[in-house]
Amino acid sequence: MNQDRLTPLDDDAITDAAAHWCMRLHAEDCSAAEREAFAQWLAADTRHAEEYQAMLEIWHTADMLPRATHVTELPAARSHQRNWRPLASAAVITLLALPLAGWVGWEQGWLPNRYQHFDSDQQVRTVQLHDGSQVELNLNSELRYLNYKDRRQVDLIKGEAFFKVTHDSEHPFIVRAGHGQTRVTGTQFNVWKYEDQVKVTLVEGSVLVSSNSGEGGYRLGPGMQASYSIGDFEPQLAQSDDYANSLAWRSGRLVLDNLSLSQALPVINRYLDKPLLLADSSVGNIRISGIYDTRDVNRLVNNLPKVLPIYLTRNDNGSTVINRILPSSDKG
Repeated sequence: MNQDRLTPLDDDAITDAAAHWCMRLHAEDCSAAEREAFAQWLAADTRHAEEYQAMLEIWHTADMLPRATHVTELPAARSHQRNWRPLASAAVITLLALPLAGWVGWEQGWLPNRYQHFDSDQQVRTVQLHDGSQVELNLNSELRYLNYKDRRQVDLIKGEAFFKVTHDSEHPFIVRAGHGQTRVTGTQFNVWKYEDQVKVTLVEGSVLVSSNSGEGGYRLGPGMQASYSIGDFEPQLAQSDDYANSLAWRSGRLVLDNLSLSQALPVINRYLDKPLLLADSSVGNIRISGIYDTRDVNRLVNNLPKVLPIYLTRNDNGSTVINRILPSSDKG
């Protein structure tokens, strides 16, 4: 059989088997013989590991699987991020078809009935979620969408996204990013994430932004921004008259409006393979302005010594380091 093509029956069989092994390997009574049988099934076809990984991610996202210590680990080569085949979304349907776990999981709001995964590489991408909401993904961004009985949930894994959310007052739309979340029923807003830093910019409607460390949350109005990072008890709020700068990426522009380098670097580094680094804190106080192409941020980096009193070096890891040019001492 051609290993690159599957019939619908083949698809269903692999999905059913992946669902079975996902539950059995996390069961307390899973035997050594079963684990050996799973290892043989896994080795029989490369698609088995792919589908099992898809099943694991869905269950772990829903917090339904215990972190069992005896579960067979997939080979490292299998665990990288990949483009999800249409079969992956069918994994949820298979889980929901299981009589007890599926029904209880859906009714209790533990398991979704819809799952979508999107990413972008070197171009901005617009996608539509199952509920009709539209999302624009910035370069090098990734998210997943899960539809639960009582809510719609997006996990922004990395990057930046602009949301136009379909109104549904009975099913709130929640974006989880970093160590906090944004909750809406229908509105337009932007979420930017870099490492553990997150910034939410509201364009239309209202949103409730909260950090995982605090309680409640803060409601934003149009033009307001909320920022948080790991350990923050509450988001930092700001009213911005020029919040459009935060949305300039939608037209391929990176706008730096009189920012210090310490403020600008997280924004710039989003577009680089290796992050820019500051040689010391004094370099971070130097300010920068300009409008740049998000698809050619390396040119911005190379031109920094032409517009700022700095010079560039490379460290042992190959990252570019920004150093300050100290003023010459007065000669007596």
